[in-house]
Amino acid sequence: MRHRMKHRKLNRTKSHRKAMFSNMAAALFTHEQITTTLPKAKELRPIAERIITLGKRGTLHARRQAMSQLRDAALVSKLFGTLAERYKARKGGYTRILKAGFRYGDAAPLAVIELVDRDPAAKGAADKARTEAAETVETPAEQSP
Repeated sequence: MRHRMKHRKLNRTKSHRKAMFSNMAAALFTHEQITTTLPKAKELRPIAERIITLGKRGTLHARRQAMSQLRDAALVSKLFGTLAERYKARKGGYTRILKAGFRYGDAAPLAVIELVDRDPAAKGAADKARTEAAETVETPAEQSP
């Protein structure tokens, strides 16, 4: 019987699950939309919404709790600044899960989990900035000889 067993194990140890959901939450808040399997998205939703609620609370204790979960100071400042302002009037339901078909290799059901009222420019913005910075560093060295 599965009495009082709330969450899926996802064929991982507890430490692996904790690290995976921490990384997935950080990616969700960075890009504001990620693609994953449907069971992982369903398990990530309450974790992400709890962290956004911490951001809305805005206290030092809440900031420390979010920092222990996300482990990125820039991301925590985005959470307590931009995202807290965006969801100030909303009383929950900060994420949306959309089914996205099936994965080619193993036919696992895929889903897109995204923040409601997300900023479309945030998806991949850090990756674009990093590649542009790398190109500007490489370009002068190639032109000098």
